[in-house]
Amino acid sequence: MSPRLIAVIALVAVVSGAAASVITWIVIQPPAAPVSASGAAGTSSSSDQEQRQHREQFFGGNPDRAIRGGQEMKPRW
Repeated sequence: MSPRLIAVIALVAVVSGAAASVITWIVIQPPAAPVSASGAAGTSSSSDQEQRQHREQFFGGNPDRAIRGGQEMKPRW
């Protein structure tokens, strides 16, 4: 193979790798949080509702189960 062909293949590999990295960064990057005009962190009822639903889904359990101060577990002895 000629040195010119190797240089072209290497250049194409570097450019395609950079393009793939940029596309991956754009896809994975989370959306920016909106900034309020006053500079203080603004809370809206929809974000509070979303946080509450997220908490309930993550920490949710059986609401009919009677527990006192947390999940009760039987000792293994």
